[in-house]
Amino acid sequence: MSRRIMIVDDSKLVRVQLEDVLKGTDYEVVAYCRSGEDAIERYDEVQPDLVTMDIIMQGMDGLDAAEIILKKHPDARIVMVSSLAYKDTFERAKAIGSKGFVDKPFHQEQLLKVFEEALL
Repeated sequence: MSRRIMIVDDSKLVRVQLEDVLKGTDYEVVAYCRSGEDAIERYDEVQPDLVTMDIIMQGMDGLDAAEIILKKHPDARIVMVSSLAYKDTFERAKAIGSKGFVDKPFHQEQLLKVFEEALL
């Protein structure tokens, strides 16, 4: 049984890279969102097993979007995928309840390890 993933990232390149990395795995991309607002709106409709969330996007950033989703759905599993790998960013992501953090650029092995840990 495949795990359903919603990718939230305003970069088409990153979305394509994530999809390529996940080909042939037990993960299926079921939705793409280009903004935090879109992710909040679509979460209920999609009901993904896991969300990858960029931090820097137009409009609402990924940390705020993740916080809103997690307040409404405390069991949501959100992994931050960002090049913004600073201590305060890690701490805020953890404080709001994200299940992991993957630095860009990412590699398949690193990504899958964080996904598996997030789904435990």
